[in-house]
Amino acid sequence: MSGEDKVKNVAEKAKGKVKETAGKAVGNERLTAEGKADQAKGDLKQAGEKVKDVFKD
Repeated sequence: MSGEDKVKNVAEKAKGKVKETAGKAVGNERLTAEGKADQAKGDLKQAGEKVKDVFKD
């Protein structure tokens, strides 16, 4: 996994966590759901990068 991709994926997960927390704090279900979705995208991208790394070697 390249360092740049790793940082982007972690940033996406962090952004999602902030959205989720803000959504819960104000009672906005849509924002909470968007936050969870952003976190899931970050996790999925990290998994994809790890698979790529396995097949590089």
